[in-house]
Amino acid sequence: MRKIYKRWCFALLPVLFPLLAIGQTDEPQEAEWGARLSASAEKKLARGLRVSLEEEVRLDDNFTSFNRLQTTIGLKYKVGNHLRVGVGYAMINGYSSKQSQFKSARHRLMVEGTGFYRTGQWELSLRERLQFTIRTGDFNAYQSPRTAIMLKSRLQVKYKGMGHWVPSASCELRSFLNAPAIVAQFDGTNYLTESGSQTGEAGWFLGGWSNVYNNRVRLAVGTDYKLNKHSTLNATLLLDYVNDKVVDANSSGTRLKSYTRETGWVAWLTAGYEYSF
Repeated sequence: MRKIYKRWCFALLPVLFPLLAIGQTDEPQEAEWGARLSASAEKKLARGLRVSLEEEVRLDDNFTSFNRLQTTIGLKYKVGNHLRVGVGYAMINGYSSKQSQFKSARHRLMVEGTGFYRTGQWELSLRERLQFTIRTGDFNAYQSPRTAIMLKSRLQVKYKGMGHWVPSASCELRSFLNAPAIVAQFDGTNYLTESGSQTGEAGWFLGGWSNVYNNRVRLAVGTDYKLNKHSTLNATLLLDYVNDKVVDANSSGTRLKSYTRETGWVAWLTAGYEYSF
């Protein structure tokens, strides 16, 4: 438990102390709202083994823009009474409102483990999920890796003593494990190299994808409502504090236009239907 406590404390440092993020300018973003609507089905294949399929639609920009259509298939296996492991695949079809067309699809692979502890009507769980999001089509290698690797750590509590209602609350940390590492000196206004070149000139370089930092903290509160043995409705309020380092460079790597840290809150309203058989 002490190791888990230390990990969460260190992961929260960039959120609690923004001045620790040195080497990029800060760009606070206006808070906005979004929505996530989903429908899923889950089938039991064998004892402890289940397969699921989910379709999700997302809206953003205060509910005014279509964000993405995401299809996810997963396989989970329950090991004893306190552990569940799983793998999954998602196809992400993001939509560009500026170009009025779908972007190149992204493919996401996930592997996770969830530990459970139950006492009375309460259930406490800790989930660790490692995900790999693979870009397709043309992209700028100086701004992001072909495959983004994220680690998500979620601590959740549920109460199962209210009949059909199952309320829950959680906190999740997301860490970027292979963000671009920018090599250039920063004087508070411009990026300077040993030769004295400034922002927009050659002299900086990409030092690989070894930058590791926490880029989101998510707080969630919601509830499930069991209609019957097979059907469940759910609704959740998600509050995301986003802390993204954004690199803007040309595709040849000769110009560093900006290196900023975009921070701000995004709130999501979610609603879903689950069918289990």
